[in-house]
Amino acid sequence: MNTDSLAAQGTARVAWIRSRMALLAATREEFSSSRPFAGHRIGMSLHVEPKTAVLVETLAAGGAEVVGTGNFGSTQDDVVAHLNSLPNVTVFGARDDSLEQHGANLAKVLDARPDMLLDNGGDLAAGLVERGAMDTIIGGTEETTSGGDRLRSELAGRVPVPIIVINDSLLKAIGENKHAVGQSAVESFMRITNVMVPGRRFVVFGYGWVGRGVAQYLHALNGKVAVVEVDELKAFEATLDGFRVGTAADFAEWGDAFITATGRPNVLTYDVIERMQDGAILGNVGHFPWEIDVPALRAHQTGSTEIVSAVDRVALPGGKHVVLLAGGRMFNLAGSEPKGNSIESMDLGFLLQALSLERVATSASLLQPGAQPVPDDIDRTIARRIMATLHASS
Repeated sequence: MNTDSLAAQGTARVAWIRSRMALLAATREEFSSSRPFAGHRIGMSLHVEPKTAVLVETLAAGGAEVVGTGNFGSTQDDVVAHLNSLPNVTVFGARDDSLEQHGANLAKVLDARPDMLLDNGGDLAAGLVERGAMDTIIGGTEETTSGGDRLRSELAGRVPVPIIVINDSLLKAIGENKHAVGQSAVESFMRITNVMVPGRRFVVFGYGWVGRGVAQYLHALNGKVAVVEVDELKAFEATLDGFRVGTAADFAEWGDAFITATGRPNVLTYDVIERMQDGAILGNVGHFPWEIDVPALRAHQTGSTEIVSAVDRVALPGGKHVVLLAGGRMFNLAGSEPKGNSIESMDLGFLLQALSLERVATSASLLQPGAQPVPDDIDRTIARRIMATLHASS
């Protein structure tokens, strides 16, 4: 498909999604008048799919120039083509980019010298720290828990500007992480694998907001669910919510499918994988593709066959095999025909992004440096808007 046809396809898809995102629509009108981003260039690293395009359009309506890229393995080419057809928007990347090319795309974004960041996983912030160029931005936002953790550990004390961590918002945790990821993970699992959930044994790694959602949505469809959680309080909560709780080793032979949702590297290791029953399914919904130790799995495999797009049958010594979804990347965004989170939840999440970026653009000097939660007044403003929308449609 040529670029013009791709752009037309992307434009049609984005238009339909845009018509369903009422919260951003109202904010786009406000921004068109107030122009809070006039004179600012926003560097973006975010999953590039139709809902993201609506956020970019909203920021552009507020006067922003946006230079961005997607995340590894989840970029949708027709949406890139649509965004690149817009004035003051440049997006690098393609769905089949290698990890090395993804790194080069991030470098291109930073080469454009943005003065604000819309980051995902802390990649752009880390790049600026590495370049010694943190003084070129006034601040920004970070979408994920993984990125927030990175800002508070690896990058602690090295980011002297305000970065608002969207995932710190309780509003996003409930609306998007728990309910929307729970729904999209289960929907994607069923669509990609074409297997039944009822009666199947699932092991969910992590009982943060995402893990809660995945476990509870699987249970709602009559899946049998166990939870691996190292935090005592979250393990206690999972137990009271009715789930079996233990270690990965406890459930290695028991599980039919294993889904990671922790934000931490190598939580599902090869020594657990080799104990699994024949045909066990491995999938990840955490931001980084590091939760399943895929390099160790590949090092031990005796063969690998792609069954359908993003579904690999990996043969192991001894004659067993496991099924790996999306190469260990987020299978609800990097799997076949990815839909990601629901439109309504991303309307909420991206409104948090838009208003938090507005706060940085207009009041950066009033915010503390480093990673910080969404300002309480923004959370409450959005909660009121959402409740009005929900009650109006009930």
